[in-house]
Amino acid sequence: MTNRIPHPTDMCIITTYRCPMRCTMCNIWENPTEKSREITLEEIKLLPKVKFINLTGGEPFVRNDLEQIVEICFKKSPRVVVSTSGWLEERVIALARKFPNIGIRISIEGLSCKNDELRGHAGGFDRGLRTLLLLKEMGVKDIGFGCTVSDNNSADMLSLYRLSKSLGMEFATAAFHNSYYFHKANNTIGNREEVCRNFETLVNMQLREHNPKSWFRAFFNMGLINYIEGNRRLLPCEAGSVNFFVDPYCNIYPCNGLERKYWMESMGNIRETPDFWSIWNSEQAQAVREKVCRCPKNCWMVGTAAPVMKKYLKHPLKWAVRNKIRSLQGKPACLDKCYCDVGQNPTQGDLREPF
Repeated sequence: MTNRIPHPTDMCIITTYRCPMRCTMCNIWENPTEKSREITLEEIKLLPKVKFINLTGGEPFVRNDLEQIVEICFKKSPRVVVSTSGWLEERVIALARKFPNIGIRISIEGLSCKNDELRGHAGGFDRGLRTLLLLKEMGVKDIGFGCTVSDNNSADMLSLYRLSKSLGMEFATAAFHNSYYFHKANNTIGNREEVCRNFETLVNMQLREHNPKSWFRAFFNMGLINYIEGNRRLLPCEAGSVNFFVDPYCNIYPCNGLERKYWMESMGNIRETPDFWSIWNSEQAQAVREKVCRCPKNCWMVGTAAPVMKKYLKHPLKWAVRNKIRSLQGKPACLDKCYCDVGQNPTQGDLREPF
């Protein structure tokens, strides 16, 4: 990273910590926000224009003003994606009717029984899939599945991927991890070999597709294998520079993967300092960026990986082209987990003790 403060391209707004689900990998539902203290429409208006906005939670659709939030966000970004459980299906459909260019990602953790076991509600799979099918019938194009993968559901991940492809929908992955955001410190992947083997299968399936976008997703999923194996990130983390998160209390964080046992600091609070650029250019924000440069965690999540994949495009591009050629030759992907040196601090992501 240089000393020049960049303009962020990606923003995630955590609209609420209220949630109707009871997921085993996330305890947000045990730590809900008070409705009266959640970020307001006027506070969202203070945030900057960016290229991409993700609205998440908790469950964003518990907010009665989500339609107004989306309206504000589309004035700030050409692409807005809402991450949801799909449990409140009627609200999802109503929002998509109002904003047909909205993106919707429904979190589904496996086929019917496995999903409902992991997300803590019988019927969750049925509601999520039914909502996706209705959205597709309506002509909404930016829709798909989101799956958090562990040793409990990595085999089902492959079935979900096949289902998403048969329906012509997007398929996003994440791996079990811990953070203040989930109120979890014990998410661990037990059978790493099996999970990595299933991810390797997914990588090779994606490389066989004709869409170049899938080849870059294969690179991302190779990064998840690398993360599960405990290695350093393939590309540096530049959280707090190319992207940022706003929590329901208006705190601006570099990412949602922070853990207090390592470090956790806000860049500022838009409710207390109603001028985003004063926060973004502040000494406190710069101090947070310096901590990101030396962060001991090796997270690989789409919110922080996608921006740097775009920024340092030649590295994932080189891997994608080389392995697409291998795929065309009937060979499996070369999972060399190439560490890309782009001038980052060499201590970033070494999982050492808290600093």
